[in-house]
Amino acid sequence: MISRKLSVIVCLVIISGGFTGTTEAARHFFLNEQFVSLENWQPFYFPKIKKHSRYVIVREKGKAWLQTESSASASAIIYQQSFNVYQFQNLKWRWRVDNVYKKGDAERKSGDDYPIRIYVMFQYDPQKAGFIDKIKYNAARLLYGAYPPYSSLNYIWANKKHLQKVIGNPYTDQAQMILLEMGSKNLQKWQEYEVDLLSDYRQAFGEDPPAIARLAIMNDSDDTGEAAKSQVDFIQLYGK
Repeated sequence: MISRKLSVIVCLVIISGGFTGTTEAARHFFLNEQFVSLENWQPFYFPKIKKHSRYVIVREKGKAWLQTESSASASAIIYQQSFNVYQFQNLKWRWRVDNVYKKGDAERKSGDDYPIRIYVMFQYDPQKAGFIDKIKYNAARLLYGAYPPYSSLNYIWANKKHLQKVIGNPYTDQAQMILLEMGSKNLQKWQEYEVDLLSDYRQAFGEDPPAIARLAIMNDSDDTGEAAKSQVDFIQLYGK
């Protein structure tokens, strides 16, 4: 049975019409999102969750950023274009979190909520799949109308400290959680990160990733029933 949290990722693919690789010549920057608008992002509302998280552009003193708000809710926004991770492997962004969830726990299904997370979802490639994977993914395609992602990296602000910095999602090992921040030490402060998607994927999964991927942003609190706000100042995706 596919869990609710895993079906979230499946639905993200379906709502966007599946993965579509870019045919443009490789550029240094694939994405330089400054969040002056959300015209390049598409909302997703989960069928069984009536209360949705909120994503709005906030402007203050000549600056603009994305604000996410969740209150016993869940929804996401996804970037409308896919990219080749071997051409654009560097992901950089700045985020800020107002508060974490008291009942949040990255190691438990009941605590699998985060005030901010950035999904990187990697496309399933049937030409490279083994026999068992082909059966599993073909069944999922019949059920949902599209292949689910082969795997995903979740960059998260964890609600409390954990010994590990990379944790398998409690619903599926095909989603690996990278804990960039843990707990309340840096709350209400802008934190900037630059990550290498190829290096992180190899560390998390022990293999090279599929070539095509997509980005999503999410603030969810449907499991914990709590509330939080967070902000994203910019996101950049680029090659060397």
